Parts: sequence; C-alpha cells; structure tokens
Amino acid sequence: MQTTLSERASHLPRAAEAESILRTCVHCGFCNATCPTYQLLGDELDGPRGRIYLIKQVLEGNDVTQKTQQHLDRCLSCRNCETTCPSGVDYHNLLDIGRAVVDAAVPRPLGQRLLREGLRQTVPHPELFKSLVNGGQVFRALLPGTLQSKLPRNAPPAKQRPVTVRERQVLMLEGCVQPSLSPNTNAAAARVLDRLGISVIASREAGCCGAVDYHLDAQAIGLDRARRNIDAWWPGIEKGAEAIVQTASGCGAFIKDYGHLLASDPAYADKAKKVSALARDLVEVLRDEPLEKLGIHASQRLAFHCPCTLQHGQKLGGAVEALLTGLGFNLTSVPDGHLCCGSAGTYSLTQPELSRQLRDNKLNALESGHPEVIVTANIGCQSHLDGAGRTPVRHWIELVEAALP
Repeated sequence: MQTTLSERASHLPRAAEAESILRTCVHCGFCNATCPTYQLLGDELDGPRGRIYLIKQVLEGNDVTQKTQQHLDRCLSCRNCETTCPSGVDYHNLLDIGRAVVDAAVPRPLGQRLLREGLRQTVPHPELFKSLVNGGQVFRALLPGTLQSKLPRNAPPAKQRPVTVRERQVLMLEGCVQPSLSPNTNAAAARVLDRLGISVIASREAGCCGAVDYHLDAQAIGLDRARRNIDAWWPGIEKGAEAIVQTASGCGAFIKDYGHLLASDPAYADKAKKVSALARDLVEVLRDEPLEKLGIHASQRLAFHCPCTLQHGQKLGGAVEALLTGLGFNLTSVPDGHLCCGSAGTYSLTQPELSRQLRDNKLNALESGHPEVIVTANIGCQSHLDGAGRTPVRHWIELVEAALP
C-alpha cells in the first residue's frame, strides 16, 4: 500500500514503523473474513482493512473525527487478522500507533473519559481491586446485573503454595485481577510446577504488566509499568531464573512485546529484550516437562476456550489442548475456535453490547459439545464467559492440579 506521511506524522517516534507496516498491506481483504467485529457489523471500517485505511488517512494528514476514533475503539485487538494475513501485516502495532495519534487529536466525551480513568485507577492495583470485589460480594444483591456479572461465582479459594525451594526456579507474574477473581490459579500452577521440581520465586515488587494503561489512552504509563517490572525481575534473572511464567495469556502477550516496545529506550532496551525472551506462558513450561511424573489419569469432559492472546498473540494455538488430551482429559470439539469471546481486556466494559454478542456466540460454540466445565488460559476470558451464569469456566491448570494424586 503506497503511503506518504504528513510532515507532522513523519516526526512521530514510531513514524518509520507505521510507514513500513502500511506498505506491507496489499489490501486483499482476507483479514475481514476472520474479524469478529466485521462479522457482526458488516461495515468495512469495522474490519482490519478499513481500520488500516483510516490510520493511513490520519497519518497522511486527513481530518481526524470521533467516527475515526469509534471504529478504532471497536477493534478487539484479537490479532485474528494477523493469523489470517498472507502478507504478515503487523496490525496490532499499527493500531497502537494510530490510536495514540487519534486519541491525542480527538477529545473523548466525559463519560468515556471517566470510565477509562476509573478502570486505569482500579484494575492495575490488586489491593484496591480486591477491596472492590469483596465489597461487591457483600452487596451483590443490590448491584445492577452488569456489575453482578463481573463478580466471581464460586471461585475456589487459593490452596497453600509449596514452601520447599527447588534447584530449578522460575519467576511468575501474579497479575492484577486474577488474585481476586480466581485466587487458586497461581497457587495451582505453583503446586504443579513443584511436583516437577520447579519452584516459583516471589517477586513482590512486580505489578501490572502495563497492558491496561497502554490500551486505555495511557501508553507512556503502560511502558513505565513495564520498566518497573523489568527492575523487579532483574535480580531473579541474574540469579538464574529459567523463565518468567504467566498464567494469564493477555499479560504474557504484552510482556513478550516489551523488547519491541522499549527497543528505543537506551536504558531498558537490552533488559526488555531479555525479559521478553524469558517470558513463557505456563503451557510452554509444562509441555517440555515429563508430565507422566504427575501421575494424572483424568477423564473429565472439557471444552477449551483458546484466548486470542494465546493463539493469535503468542501463536500457541493447540498447545493447551494437546497437553490436556495427553493427560487424559476428554476435550470436546469447539466450532469457530479462532473467534474472540469479546473480553479483550476492558472491552467488555468499553464496548458492552458488542462484547455481549461475541460472548453469547462463543458460549454457544463451547457448549455445543456438552462439556462439564469450560477451561481457558486468561483471566479476562474466564471472568467474562463465567459471568453469563451458564457452564462454569475455570483456568485449565486448576483442573490439572485437582487431578493430582
């Protein structure tokens, strides 16, 4: 795609990257065939090709409007289009560049600003978020249905973590909302890893991965969170930690991008590259271990929802399914497994109607094989799907841990 950046756009920090990505696109339209929002709305501007055109126009100096912002906001950042694209267009990075330019040019309505700021002031702060969740549980009956659906239902409490320190050690991101919404997930991961001779070493100074801020009009703050995490993990890395494990694929996808996002920061570029290289989704660690040592012989009937950040962002589609099948779990077939569930970070709150439609479609597909439980690999997807009050949804590692002899 031929493009000529405006004088103003050519001075942007990522101008050369944006121009390179735009020139990669051959506007074939294959991406629209797998875009969830295009399938729902049927509008060219609500598909990847249309959004690329919008970003191109913005960077070439055309007027930026609230309509432009709306079409970019509706994108889930699921990256399904990247999996489909025959030209290898780096769409998600182009979208981030375009959104930053548009958000700087178009003031948001007050309601949107308050919602986004409220999310940024609560979601990345585990203790505050936990207090809100606990308060919500107390007054659950008085809350509107939209808020009730965001609270966990029957979440198993966290089991005790192993205390033995093994020779092999990994770091693990605890996450922002997962300790409150699914408190046993990280404990279950630590217990399974311990059975395999691997200790999880705490890194208390590490916090939010930065994705929430980064995708809610505060990219600089998101990158500052990334820098703080790098500083928090660095002593453990220097002591020989094998990996930085994530049990939330959304966080993992963002951490694996640290090296790219901080490549121009002379103080952090090399460290960020190292952190991204060490970042591993839990399934990447477990699939290389002798899982027969766990002694699991499971037969539970499960449907696995593969999060977009796992299959499209980290290119790990099929990895969890293979692991669970190998352990004896009975996995049902899931039609259109490549499509997004509508969670997409905070999308279920910023775009509730579209998110709800995508969730219902996804649940219909997941439940078509009549599973006992739906399992997934990302807390956002887990909470969003379970909030419908239908088939229970849990993290897959919890069922693996529960099946340990």
